Amino acid sequence: MSSARSGLLLVISAPSGTGKSTLIKRLRQEFPRLAFSVSYTTRPPRPGEENGRDYHFVSKEQFHQLQVDGSLAEWAEVHGNLYGTSQPAVQEMLNKGSDVLFDIDVQGARQLRQAFDYGSFIFLFPPSRQVLEQRLRGRGTEDSRSLNQRLANARRELEQAELFDTWIINDDLEQAYRDLRSVYLAEGLRSRYNGELMAHILSTWTESKLGSSSDG
Repeated sequence: MSSARSGLLLVISAPSGTGKSTLIKRLRQEFPRLAFSVSYTTRPPRPGEENGRDYHFVSKEQFHQLQVDGSLAEWAEVHGNLYGTSQPAVQEMLNKGSDVLFDIDVQGARQLRQAFDYGSFIFLFPPSRQVLEQRLRGRGTEDSRSLNQRLANARRELEQAELFDTWIINDDLEQAYRDLRSVYLAEGLRSRYNGELMAHILSTWTESKLGSSSDG
């Protein structure tokens, strides 16, 4: 018999090209209860991306209106595009007991850290600059200018890693996933997410049961 459990926040950040998307996809496949926080963005969809599944793709005018309405828990500008998280949508998922995953940049993670007094904040490291550059080149989507910009941004993000509770290096994908999985499972065992557990267990210690046993 189990007691009700409240939703937790899992915030994951990493420099572009670290392999964050691959790890997150695998985590969500193994744990269907882990809801994905779909962000708003003003950047155009990439091949294979769907509106409402990967991002809510909006115009800059629509994004600014969300800011004015106070509907964003966090927002940031990354590579010239705006990204933001819907406060009402996140709160609704947490109220239903769903764990909520945030796949956001360091700026957004910092705002979430200020907005919420709980959650597990995870930073993924590439093994080295050289490996990160190889991965970015392997995409075949970066010209020389954008590659240099992403590497410069990665350096700035790495310098802010102390904002996060847990550091994971994605050198070996299998090991990185085991580490990420362990952090998520451990977070779910914290007392703040299991507020009804103690009362549920203590309710089995009834006076009648205590009184039915005697040593004579």
